[in-house]
Amino acid sequence: MDDWRNGGFGLYVHWPFCQAKCPYCDFNSHVVSRIDQSDWVTAYQAELRRMGKLLPNRLLNSIFFGGGTPSLMHPDTVAAVIETAREIWPFANDIEITLEANPGSVEAGRFAGYRDGGVNRISMGIQALNDEDLRRLGRIHSVAEAKKAFDVARACFDRVSFDLIYARQGQTLAAWEAELAEALSMAIDHLSLYQLTIEEGTAFGDRYARGKLRDLPSDDSAADMYLATQDICAAHGLPGYEISNHARPGAESRHNLIYWRYGDYVGIGPGAHGRLTLNGQRYATEAPRAPGAWLDAVRAGTGTLPFDLLTPEDQVAEHMMMGMRLYEGLDLDRHAQLAGVPLDQDRLSHLQSLGMVTLDGARLRATSDGRAVLNAVLRDLLMD
Repeated sequence: MDDWRNGGFGLYVHWPFCQAKCPYCDFNSHVVSRIDQSDWVTAYQAELRRMGKLLPNRLLNSIFFGGGTPSLMHPDTVAAVIETAREIWPFANDIEITLEANPGSVEAGRFAGYRDGGVNRISMGIQALNDEDLRRLGRIHSVAEAKKAFDVARACFDRVSFDLIYARQGQTLAAWEAELAEALSMAIDHLSLYQLTIEEGTAFGDRYARGKLRDLPSDDSAADMYLATQDICAAHGLPGYEISNHARPGAESRHNLIYWRYGDYVGIGPGAHGRLTLNGQRYATEAPRAPGAWLDAVRAGTGTLPFDLLTPEDQVAEHMMMGMRLYEGLDLDRHAQLAGVPLDQDRLSHLQSLGMVTLDGARLRATSDGRAVLNAVLRDLLMD
């Protein structure tokens, strides 16, 4: 059995456009004045058909429209992509089709159209529940607009998740706890809660390098917010199933679980990444990042750069880095099959003695303390 079947098979569709670029964002997103959506429909369909020839007869478990701001896509564009995917691959009976949305009035007005086109889950980028911090984060919606859009989404979809960012400028633990309580009073079944990170190449990164990004919480304060987040969400019935994601049991993001369980996924659109198993070999795929360059590449016959063959060592490292993010942890038997040898027992014993990991049969899990410093735990597990 090909290893990818342990994780499933998904499709990621990247829409690269936004109304405005947020200062913390390092995603492949672009602000343009005009978009010919018919060109994008044609290109997406061409890439889907090309990938379908490479990967025939696979059961598709999920589709995820990410970005950028996919809620700027016309509902007919989204519906055409979904229908083309349906023509190529059989859909799982419980297929999850998610679209990321910003909570503006324009996007909210399209929710019924997305539902009618086949979307069954919305992931909404609210990011903060006070207007001052939304302004600082460069968001172009207000809290009132976000709540109104969330109510529209709830009326259209059974499954609606939303994102918040914490450890923001000037934010205290008490303020975050109050905001999180408000978020939990709104939440249906899923929340994504991310710590603000300052990335090079972003507006925040430039300000930080010049000493202009002030009042960021200390590392200790951010860690306290992370730990409080885990406790508060669990107490409200949305335990953390992954480092930054919380859900009622059974409501986890099936698409993201494909990533974390190291399945295969097709990535189409500018800058999209994928993992594909072909004839028993696993490959990393990547598309040209610039929207125009991607469209030109698709017209020339291929919307991806040359596939990159993953070595066994690459696969072991990726499986480890993905799996250890999950509360369910890492399947050590699968790890040993990928690596050819079991994980070193001395490393496991050392991390167990530090209270960083636990072993439950063939399942290796990070403890709550270990998840708070997961990068350090992974360095220990993956060192030569």
